[in-house]
Amino acid sequence: MSVDEHAEELPFADEEFWQNTHEWLARRRESGAVCPITARRGIPSYLVSGYEQARELLNDPRVSKDSGDVQRVYAAKVGQDVQVPDFGNLLTRHMLNSDPPAHTRLRKLVNKAFTARTVARLRPRIQEIADALLDEMAGHEQVDLVQAFAEPLPITVICELLGVRVEDRSEFTAWSHMLLSFSEDPEAQAVAAREMQEYLQQLVESKRAEPAEDLLSDLVHASDEGDSLDEDELISMAFLLLVAGHETTVNLIANATFALLREPEQAEKLRADPSLLPGAVEEFLRFDGPINFATLRYTVEEIEAGGVTVPNDEFLQISLLSANRDPEKFPDPDKLDVTRPPGGHLAFGHGIHYCVGAPLARLEAQIALGSLLARFPELSLAVPVERIVYRPSSLVHGVLALPVRTKGA
Repeated sequence: MSVDEHAEELPFADEEFWQNTHEWLARRRESGAVCPITARRGIPSYLVSGYEQARELLNDPRVSKDSGDVQRVYAAKVGQDVQVPDFGNLLTRHMLNSDPPAHTRLRKLVNKAFTARTVARLRPRIQEIADALLDEMAGHEQVDLVQAFAEPLPITVICELLGVRVEDRSEFTAWSHMLLSFSEDPEAQAVAAREMQEYLQQLVESKRAEPAEDLLSDLVHASDEGDSLDEDELISMAFLLLVAGHETTVNLIANATFALLREPEQAEKLRADPSLLPGAVEEFLRFDGPINFATLRYTVEEIEAGGVTVPNDEFLQISLLSANRDPEKFPDPDKLDVTRPPGGHLAFGHGIHYCVGAPLARLEAQIALGSLLARFPELSLAVPVERIVYRPSSLVHGVLALPVRTKGA
């Protein structure tokens, strides 16, 4: 089977798709774990919605993420006139957009600075930030949990970890939202990319001139057998860590809270037994994870997957949300169960591109959700469920706002 002109269109620009993503994906998964689809801008692709197929393809060396070769594949699909959206070349040369051996080199250098010890020592500071935000929330009967808690917590943590001024976080948030959301205004996205690139260039220069005890300074001066990140790689890596370092966790915290507000008996289980939190975070990641479709991949050889032959040079739209609700892998997948045995979900990806920041995201979510539940036992939605709107993005999956009452109605 190959992509043809009759393939269904993937409705990235459709509000109904953003609001009911799980339902749409479930219907596609029932039709086939791998199937032809027409993606954004009319690009022929293959939708991967089954768990086993997604897991295999995320770790298949015959699937590439080389951003430098994407233009060639686009051109072969729809003609030489098509241009890949330019979000700034210096923002794309990171490890998430590379294959071995370049990926191996970049990840090894990042791992030297982003160690388990670095994450573990952040626990007291993350708790301090969470407590301060909850103190501020306590002074209001109603707040937007995204703006008041889910967003400022991880952006503060990643800014401090990288050595970025926290007062600049509003700019990062605006740039990040523009770059990761669906937009019919490519010029506005290009402007956001240029502004972020210019800021990061200045930031890297400052860390080289005056290094401090932070991750970005470590990256600037990291070396392995004489190797180091060049200037362009540093800028691109800083972009990846800043954006991925907070976007995923914002949506994890917000989606988890939204789920608990709809299932209060699950929240009560966590309040009664906080030791369930680590496993519960894994369930939140599975049930309504922060990433919609994995970042773009394409085949470099013909591959058999889910009974379908995917030819060389075909784009893959791998749905992590769908994989994590595949009933072939997870019994009763549409049910939230904070006591479900953890493990196996693909919310952080799989294989060599598994999220390097996963330990930090897990730690932040455990602290944030545990502290929130303990502080506000009567937390409730301030609007009907149907008024909660999801972000218009094919990459990130999270709510735009989450109005809550901190005390009983």
